[in-house]
Amino acid sequence: MAAKSPITRTASVVSPAQPYQYRRRELTEPDWTRFPGWRTVTPAEWASAQWQRAHCVKSVKQLHDVLGDMAPEEFYADLAEDMQTHATMSMLLPPQMLNTMLPHEPSWPMSLIKSDPVRRYMLPIASDRHPEWPSHPRASRDSLHEHDMWVAEGLTHRYPTKVLAELVSTCPQYCGHCTRMDLVGTSTPTVTKLRLAGKPADRYEAMLDYLRRNPGVRDVVVSGGDVANVPWRQLESFLTQLLEIDSIRDVRLATKALMGLPQHWLQSDVLTGIERVARQARDHGVSLAVHTHVNSVNSVTPLVASASKALLEAGVRDVRNQGVLMRGVNDSPEQLLDLSFALLDEAMITPYYFYMCDMIPASEHWRVPLSHAQDLQHAIMGYLPGFATPRIVCDVPFVGKRWVHQAESYDEVRGISMWTKNYRTSIESMDDEATTRTYPYYDPIDTLPEAGRQWWVDQA
Repeated sequence: MAAKSPITRTASVVSPAQPYQYRRRELTEPDWTRFPGWRTVTPAEWASAQWQRAHCVKSVKQLHDVLGDMAPEEFYADLAEDMQTHATMSMLLPPQMLNTMLPHEPSWPMSLIKSDPVRRYMLPIASDRHPEWPSHPRASRDSLHEHDMWVAEGLTHRYPTKVLAELVSTCPQYCGHCTRMDLVGTSTPTVTKLRLAGKPADRYEAMLDYLRRNPGVRDVVVSGGDVANVPWRQLESFLTQLLEIDSIRDVRLATKALMGLPQHWLQSDVLTGIERVARQARDHGVSLAVHTHVNSVNSVTPLVASASKALLEAGVRDVRNQGVLMRGVNDSPEQLLDLSFALLDEAMITPYYFYMCDMIPASEHWRVPLSHAQDLQHAIMGYLPGFATPRIVCDVPFVGKRWVHQAESYDEVRGISMWTKNYRTSIESMDDEATTRTYPYYDPIDTLPEAGRQWWVDQA
């Protein structure tokens, strides 16, 4: 038998380009003095949490005072119309967040305004909305039924071992896609908000009492609203008592302000307080993490990175990102990977989840169909480390978070997916069929084929 010839490789063969090209990008803080209303703002003022809060933009007039003629009058009229006819959240924009919209443009023509990702989800305008389907027929104010699962005012027991503690109903910034739009923020012309009735001290004590009496709960998400709006002394007192409960093993602080108002988390008194809480958590063997909410790479700036790293240096175990998947904001593989790498490489924030946008009113122009979310999950695999590859999840009403590939069935024509779960919520303790029943989730109607759109018209 003849000897086999050695394998030879031709060095001139050129590999095809990867679908996504990784490259590190240096973070920059956009120049806020490009805005007419902030031309005299000093770096010291910009770095002040108090200055940022005092100069939040809360109305079309205030926005006009900042932008002047950088934006056309058409934009202001479009914005004002949306606030009157569709907005579920009132306007509240810290300067830090506004500064990341069109960060390098000397003027804001409508074509760029329409496509800017941060503007698109933080400052919606009427022409963004779908003219026929601004809301899905199955949309609801509390789409995840969190209030139905309150075991004390503001304490949602939805998962077997986890609870959500809503300490406050306000945030430093308001997002139009907020899943708690029925409770968070001030009322709008279209939505009269609910209110937390009890005094904070009484509500917090009721939450802690429930957790002391229910040792099956080991994980507490401390949220709101945003914990950055809880006076630090109140927040630290709550956390100190929470960490003294033996059954608690994980505590997560939820704050979009890490991105929208990083100046808050860079305050010396807050960081000193975080150090005390982190030390107590370590002494009790509890994992203390911070979860933030960044949806666009444009929002990742040096100040955001500094705030994240300061929290880690203060003793927080992890800073993680839970973004929301939204059309025109981050619904391409490139956008998701650019954001994930910026978070991981430059800010030491671990990409964790991207939620499909919840089925609240006036959110159809943001939502994507399940099939697109599944394609995105496939497209981003293999680029990031496994521990930092974000999972795209669908938060199904009455079910909870499910990976987008876990649907039991999926009718892509009518946009109806069916899901199951493996546990009971706090309102289903006597429901024998809770773990065998299927639960629906719905794609945005305008993304369906013609036959599916017509089916929904017929249903209406």
